[in-house]
Amino acid sequence: MAVALTIAGSDSGGGAGIQADLKTFAAFGVYGLTVITAVTAQNTQGVRAIQEIDPAVITGQLDAVAEDFSIGAVKTGMLSSVATIEAVVAGITRQRLRPLVVDPVMVAKSGDRLLKADAVDALRRRLLPIARVVTPNIPEAEVLSGRSIHTREDRVIAARFIMEFGAYAVVIKGGHSDDDPVVDLLVDPEGVHEYGADRIATTSTHGTGCTFSAAIAAALARGVDLPGAVGQAREYLSRALAAAPGLGHGHGPMNHFHSLEAARAGR
Repeated sequence: MAVALTIAGSDSGGGAGIQADLKTFAAFGVYGLTVITAVTAQNTQGVRAIQEIDPAVITGQLDAVAEDFSIGAVKTGMLSSVATIEAVVAGITRQRLRPLVVDPVMVAKSGDRLLKADAVDALRRRLLPIARVVTPNIPEAEVLSGRSIHTREDRVIAARFIMEFGAYAVVIKGGHSDDDPVVDLLVDPEGVHEYGADRIATTSTHGTGCTFSAAIAAALARGVDLPGAVGQAREYLSRALAAAPGLGHGHGPMNHFHSLEAARAGR
């Protein structure tokens, strides 16, 4: 069985973070390992409290799993502080864990900030150089690149700016645009790859970024190449959104096990 590791925060509402990543890994038939970087008290309506995990405990978690499992891919999510980023980068480098998918989590769907302002530069200069692929949405790509994004060409230019920090490739997601169909752009040394999907009218969008990056990591762990992994992640995300169960009173979770639901219904 392929194995993947998620290094991220815990979401008590279960729709994002570690919980979403593990559900996604399971849906791809991948065994999931975790390094928890923060514990959040949140639901579909907002984040009420955040407790960062001590960097020494983060290091201990990372070394424990890396020394016992053959890890096929790694993804990072919520890394809220400079100290957390430095501990994670040191551990990934020491344990020679690759390929790395970086979801540059900055703000929750509720608008609550999950990355401290002074940690953005550390993310750029410490984490991006070891990334196989970075998966920002448009606002995150604007922060990382320092450029405004309004058009498709703006996204390509921003992705190439981000690649200059050392990342092999960048996917700038299209969910924050007004386009329908939504188009995600993968920019790598080979060029630009487009992935289109019908826009789904739903408020159940909590954890979309976590789920997308986890799906890429799961596919990479199974030996799929990067363009293929992004395509599988895009399809999986669309199906999870379309089958969302409508839970909660805010931005609800998706259905990470939509294929099981379809099987039970005989579809």
